[in-house]
Amino acid sequence: MVIKLNKWCFTAFAVVFLFATPSAKAELKPVKPHPVHIATVEIDHNATDKTLEITCKTFWDDFEDILSRINKSRVDLTSEKARTENNQKVFNYIKAHLQIIVDGKAIPLEFVGFEKEDVVVYSYLQASNVNTVKQINITSSLMHDIFDDQSEIIHVVVNGKRQSTKLDYPASKANFSF
Repeated sequence: MVIKLNKWCFTAFAVVFLFATPSAKAELKPVKPHPVHIATVEIDHNATDKTLEITCKTFWDDFEDILSRINKSRVDLTSEKARTENNQKVFNYIKAHLQIIVDGKAIPLEFVGFEKEDVVVYSYLQASNVNTVKQINITSSLMHDIFDDQSEIIHVVVNGKRQSTKLDYPASKANFSF
């Protein structure tokens, strides 16, 4: 329910404030600016499965642009032909820009997949063997390498308790205690 509500709120926010623009070619065209640069990271501890379920949300056009710049060739996240290759590009980007430490231990991330919906790309990850969470430290710099006005909203849910924070570029660290 929380993820569906957040998905709806983020999409509604994006539709209201984002002027849809085609993704720019990495090597030739600059990014067409839109009025807001925001990403969200939702982390939910599933005590039954002993996992962290992680959803990263970014604007589709901006995400394609940064992946194209990094890979020095046009990335089309809607291409079914390039799905396997795109999965690896998305995962490489996220694991380079998102680190999670639970109770003093770095947590390796596993990629589940991604989907594009309207103007947003949802990237899904998980971390296994996370029995309990007392403290979680997050370093997230999603899209910082392309926008100096980037904001990130981070939500963490543990034992049904939700904590959130907002990071404005260049801030990239958030700490939560449960």
